[in-house]
Amino acid sequence: MHIADGVVAVPVIATTSAIAVAGLGLGLRSIDDTRVPQVAVLSATFFVASLVHINLGPSSVHLILNGLIGVLLGWAAFPAMFVGLLLQSVLFGFGGITVLGLNLFNIAVPAVICGVAAREVIATSRPAVAAAVGGVAGAAAIAMTAMCVAIALALSGQEFLPAAEIVVLAHMPVMAIEGLITAAAVVLIKRVRPDMFPSRRTVAPL
Repeated sequence: MHIADGVVAVPVIATTSAIAVAGLGLGLRSIDDTRVPQVAVLSATFFVASLVHINLGPSSVHLILNGLIGVLLGWAAFPAMFVGLLLQSVLFGFGGITVLGLNLFNIAVPAVICGVAAREVIATSRPAVAAAVGGVAGAAAIAMTAMCVAIALALSGQEFLPAAEIVVLAHMPVMAIEGLITAAAVVLIKRVRPDMFPSRRTVAPL
């Protein structure tokens, strides 16, 4: 799901990067000392999960787990994924520095949206319902990310339309896989660390 340097039009990069910077700022503000270990572990999980990928034209197919990370971290998904994307770009050449903001936007915005939509239901529901909602969030985050990548490519030129269509189609199996992984992870976390899904009914807002 990494878009490489030199592919996307500059206005698309500039707009998405500005949004990514704003999200990164909000994410950093949401992290206190008690959340640092959780953010670090999930950043490492994202980094490792995204390493094994299959190149697909100007993008690639791989696990992201942004739905799960969004449910667990909320806005903190931005800094968690930023670190992973930066290391992947510098160490392995996945994506690129000039498109770092664009790639962060494509992955973190769906994560936050799905996390905000699903977290309260997961926190207050029995495991079976929480698993179903988590699975939908995991699949939806991938679908939204694929659409973001496709739109970025489509806005960069007519020649990228076939690649945009391939990106969406190729990620349909990934949607199913990530949905299952997220559902299973939600059930496990609900059983061993339910405090990782705090409810607004019991936790005062920051």
